[in-house]
Amino acid sequence: MSKELEELSPLGDSIHGDGSEEETEEDDEPKICQVCGDKSTGYHFNAMTCEGCKGFFRRAMKRPTQYCCPFRNVCVITKSNRRQCQSCRLQKCLSIGMKRELIMSDEAVKKRRIQIRRKRMQEEPVTLSPQQEAVIQELLAAHQKTFDMTCANFTQFRPLDRDQKAISEWNQEPDSSKYSHQIMCKVSEDTMHMAISFTSCSSTSSNSKQPENNERKQLNNIILTSLPHFTDLTTYLIKNVINFGKTLSMFRGLIIEDQISLLKGATFEIILIHFNMFFNEKTGIWECGPLQYCMDDAMRAGFQRHLLDPMKNFHYTLRKLHLHEEEYVLMQAISLFSADRPGVTHHNVIDRNQEILAVTLKTYIEAKRTEPDKHLLYPKIVACLTEMRSMNEEYTKQVLKIQDIQPVSPLLLEIVSKDS
Repeated sequence: MSKELEELSPLGDSIHGDGSEEETEEDDEPKICQVCGDKSTGYHFNAMTCEGCKGFFRRAMKRPTQYCCPFRNVCVITKSNRRQCQSCRLQKCLSIGMKRELIMSDEAVKKRRIQIRRKRMQEEPVTLSPQQEAVIQELLAAHQKTFDMTCANFTQFRPLDRDQKAISEWNQEPDSSKYSHQIMCKVSEDTMHMAISFTSCSSTSSNSKQPENNERKQLNNIILTSLPHFTDLTTYLIKNVINFGKTLSMFRGLIIEDQISLLKGATFEIILIHFNMFFNEKTGIWECGPLQYCMDDAMRAGFQRHLLDPMKNFHYTLRKLHLHEEEYVLMQAISLFSADRPGVTHHNVIDRNQEILAVTLKTYIEAKRTEPDKHLLYPKIVACLTEMRSMNEEYTKQVLKIQDIQPVSPLLLEIVSKDS
């Protein structure tokens, strides 16, 4: 019998509460095996033995073989000759009190080993792999290159007009959804192709069903005073999101059609995540360098409560998580690599990329966070990602409605347009 089998792992049966006890005496004197005199590793099956005799007893009790002593059944078992007479060795095991009923089943041993392995993994510090570190550094570099956290360029947009009268007229309409049937906007993908190629965006055509004359007059009387500024702001941010994606090696490896589909699906969500970095949860204000925004500004741009109310709740919820910059950029990337976006063809590749990002985020939280409830952070982030998907659909509907009242940019229309 090989030494490897003889010296089986002590994970099998040397377990408190399962028939074995660890040596707890405080003296430092070496303990010897009561069977063969070898160095003992503790109590196994109710007797102090070495690992070899522990393994021998377990195997002997599980086998139906009847051992026979070639001598007179009076062999003296020692460390050197313990393998020569299995019969006398087994009798010695029984004579010192080793009990068969304390042997664990193979299934119980396997289960216990898994538990011990998991416990050791929990005790060992979690660390990011070199590959995960590289992913995070690439995302951080892309974010810092494409998103200006000082918001210095916000001063280049058309002024933010906070005309209260105009917004009150818009909100007086009790059923603003009556106009939604009037909008059937189609925009070619030429604009998106050009944007991804970092060229200027050309004008796109829009085919909208014209409302009746009296309804058109009602729409023309509505002035969305903040819309010009928000149109400039959104166009600027869309270009930043495109540049962010194009900076990532994972994204560049996809075919151009999938790049377009992912950008169209995730742009609104990535902008939401980005803007959350500026949100002050104490005041409810987005503090963007030289400018500050509130929900009323979005209403003056034409957006309505059934989008803005859940959006504000989302910003409070996400901001209160106090995410690190690394967690923010990983969240943006997870949103970007969503294989279930309309128009995506290579689902498996995108799914694998998202899985890498999700595992990296979870590992980062485990490795870098010290809070006792840190295990709750990852599912909370996933819940926020899910919430953004529902807001994304409503955002698309409202942008198309606003376009029928007051024009927005061709690039924004291309982002929210559905593939024909």
